[in-house]
Amino acid sequence: MPLYRADFAGNLAHDEPQEYLWTMNFGPQHPATHTTLRLVLKLEGERVVDAMPDIGYLHSGFEKLGEHLNYNQYVVVTDRMNYCSCVANNVAWHLAVEKLLGIEVPPRCQYLRVIVAELARIADHLVCNAAVGLDAGAFTFFMYAFNPREQIYEILEALCGARFTNSYTRVGGLMYDASPKAIELIREFVRKFPRALDDMERLLNRNRIFVDRTKGIGVLTKEEAINRGVTGPIARASGVTRDLRKDEPYLAYRDFDFDICCATGGDCYARYLVRMAEMRESLKIIHQAVENLPSGPVSVDVGLRVTLPEKPQVFGTIEGLIQHFEVIMWNRGFRTPLEEVYSAIEAPNGELGFYIVGDGSDRAYRARCRPPSFIHFALFPHLIRGHRLSDVVAVLGSLNIIAAELDR
Repeated sequence: MPLYRADFAGNLAHDEPQEYLWTMNFGPQHPATHTTLRLVLKLEGERVVDAMPDIGYLHSGFEKLGEHLNYNQYVVVTDRMNYCSCVANNVAWHLAVEKLLGIEVPPRCQYLRVIVAELARIADHLVCNAAVGLDAGAFTFFMYAFNPREQIYEILEALCGARFTNSYTRVGGLMYDASPKAIELIREFVRKFPRALDDMERLLNRNRIFVDRTKGIGVLTKEEAINRGVTGPIARASGVTRDLRKDEPYLAYRDFDFDICCATGGDCYARYLVRMAEMRESLKIIHQAVENLPSGPVSVDVGLRVTLPEKPQVFGTIEGLIQHFEVIMWNRGFRTPLEEVYSAIEAPNGELGFYIVGDGSDRAYRARCRPPSFIHFALFPHLIRGHRLSDVVAVLGSLNIIAAELDR
């Protein structure tokens, strides 16, 4: 309905009716933004006419830090880019560094990296779908999703000692090998998680309120997804059958049997279903990896001078002590070639890539990141136009925007 102009006394003016657009700030403190991001909405009553994403609320300088920290130190920064799946960022960064150095990690390291990357995918999808459910009023679903996420944190703690920001990978390998306790926790998770997934699907897949809030909302067609550079579950929910684990395999993904989960609806509900299905495929990968875990070291040979020697060598031999000193104190352990590389993985939210320029030193001359959230946040105005204000939380939650990936 058109809104009438009112005078200062609150009386309706006796002239022609006029339509007004209201401006509303959505975030950065709104609970449904989940993080520090802001939307400037143009509203005509309850209908969204336009939206402007504002990303200027985080000033960490993540990319610039990559030019001041060495290749091992920077891993702690990658943890904070997507804090819902930290260890996947670790894997992506050190794969890029190893590509620059031209080295390949041992099979056991590859399998362990696959396991932690898929655990990170499950944790990320649990957070995303739990948040969408919570925003749509399904608080019980939120609690069901966070219980298995806590079990994943226990696994990561057993692997590296850290629950949240893991910093698990190193150039040429891992911080630690997997302990027997960690392996047992992984097997226990593989056994128990399918039941939790079944419960979650029974709670929400046919929930009338949730379906009405998400089906047909924020539709993205296949052509639009391709043209706008969308990747990950958002693209696959629109029918784009691209997954770097299959199309450009890295680590040991060639060894595993798993399917690419796709849908054709392209709406919030389809994105929810794709993430639910992907968690089952990640379980299949983890099960195959942990049951066929190769023996051997988890880091490249110390002769390559890119990793730290084992503690007995450091404490018991002069050669080990010197190499440890050079890598840590002088950073003389390795030098990168004067080249540039781009390496990407299939992160939980899409293609996560790092572009590195080496200048022969122990740190990057230039380090740039291609985070999925930075690309996907630009979708929001296109997806929300014409919808109602209540649909904002459903569309935003289905995109799973992580504000730290917006940092520039």
